Amino acid sequence: MKKCGPLFFRTIMNAHKSDAYTISPELPAMFDGVKLAAVATVLYIIVRCLNLKSPTAPPDLTYQDTALNRFLLKSCSQLTKEYIPPLLWGKSGHLQTALYGKLGRVSSPNPSGIRKYLPMQDGATATFDLFEPLGDHRTGDDITMVICPGIGNHSEKQYIRTFVDYAQKDGYRCAVLNHLGALPNIELTSPRMFTYGCTWEFAAMVGYIKRTYPQTQLIVVGFSLGGNIVCKFLGENRTNQERVLCCVSVCQGYSALRAQETFLQWDQFRRFYNFLMADNMKKIILSHRHSLFGGNSVKMIDTDLSRLYTATSLMQIDDNIMRKFHGHSSLKEYYEKESCVHFIHNVHVPLLLVNAADDPLVHDSLLTIPRTLAAKKPNVIFALTLHGGHLGFFEGAVLFPQPLTWMDKVIVGYANTICQWEKQKPPCQREELEGVRMITKC
Repeated sequence: MKKCGPLFFRTIMNAHKSDAYTISPELPAMFDGVKLAAVATVLYIIVRCLNLKSPTAPPDLTYQDTALNRFLLKSCSQLTKEYIPPLLWGKSGHLQTALYGKLGRVSSPNPSGIRKYLPMQDGATATFDLFEPLGDHRTGDDITMVICPGIGNHSEKQYIRTFVDYAQKDGYRCAVLNHLGALPNIELTSPRMFTYGCTWEFAAMVGYIKRTYPQTQLIVVGFSLGGNIVCKFLGENRTNQERVLCCVSVCQGYSALRAQETFLQWDQFRRFYNFLMADNMKKIILSHRHSLFGGNSVKMIDTDLSRLYTATSLMQIDDNIMRKFHGHSSLKEYYEKESCVHFIHNVHVPLLLVNAADDPLVHDSLLTIPRTLAAKKPNVIFALTLHGGHLGFFEGAVLFPQPLTWMDKVIVGYANTICQWEKQKPPCQREELEGVRMITKC
C-alpha cells in the first residue's frame, strides 16, 4: 500500500479551502435572510397587534334629525371631529384598556372634596364625595354633575379625579358616588354591597343634592357599570328625571343577560378580562367578609366562601353571592331586573350613549341596543368611536398621552352645549310630547 505523502495532505487541505471559499459567501446571506424574516415577522405582529393600519375617524353617530341634535352637532365639536389616539399604541383597544386599568390617567390632579354619609333604610350607609365648582358656570346657572363610576370604583380613582377636576374648572359642582363596599377604608354597615344595577345609593345621593341645592340642575354621568345604573335610575320613575338636563353614559354594556355569554368567549381575550374582574371582585367581597357573612350560619359561610374562592368568572360570583343581596331566585332573574335595557326607553331627557368599537369588554352584538334606541328616539345620540378601548380614549401625538382624554372633553362639551341650549332657547321651542317637555323648531 502506497503511503500518503505531504503532497497528498496539501491536496486535501487545498480542496477543503476551496470548498470553504465557495460556501462562506452563502452562509452570511442565509443568516441575513433569516434575520430579515424574523424582523418582518415581528413587525407584522406589532402592526397587527397595535392595529397601526387602522384609520382615524370621527365617531359614527346614530341620531334623529331634530333641532336639538343639529345644535348639538354644530356646537359640540368633539362629536364630529376626528378622534386621534396616540400613534404607536392608541389604536389597540387592549392597550387603551390596560393603560386605563393600570395607570388610570396621566398627571392625575387631586381635587378637594367633602365626603358625605347617607344612612339607608336597610341599614346600609351610602357615601359620596362632593366637589364645589372652581368658578362660575358659563351660563351663570347652578349646575351639578351627579357621577356614577365603574365597577368597584369610587371618587379616589384617577380617571374620576381627572374628570372631576376638569368639570370643576368649567363651573360644575360634582357629586361622585362611592360604590357600596368599594372604598377600602369604609366599613359596610349592613350585609349588602353594590351590585350591577342597584340604584338605591345613587338615588340617595341625587335626593341629597336636590334637597341641599334647590336651585341646581343636574347633569347625570355614568361610566361602564355606572352607565347602566344611571340609565336604569332615570328610566325607573318619571320623577327621577325632574331637574335633569341630560345624561351621558360611557362604555356600558346595556344588558348583562346578553353579555354573560360573550364574557365566556376567548374572542378579544374577553374570558381573560372576565377572570381579572372576578379576581378584583373577590378581593372586595373578602375585605368585607365579616359584614357580609357575619349574620349567617357557619355552614352557610363556609359554603359561600368556598364557592367564592373557586370562582373564575363574574357570572359565578354573581350567581353565588351578588344576586342573593336582593333575593333574586336565579342569575337570569338578577341580570334581567338589574339591566338598563328594560328601562332606558323611558328616559326622555337628552341622552348621549358612547362606546368604542374596539372595547374588549363590550361585544359588538350589544351595540345594537343603543343604535336601535337612537334611531327610534329623538332625544338619544349614539356615538361609536373606532378606538378608545374600555374607558381609555387617550389622545396624544405619538407615544405619550395627554392628561385629558377625548372622553373627558366630550362629556363636558356635551353638557356645556345642553346648558347653552336650555339658556338661549325661546319659549316657543317648547311643547308637550309623550307627556314630557321636548324641543321643537319655531
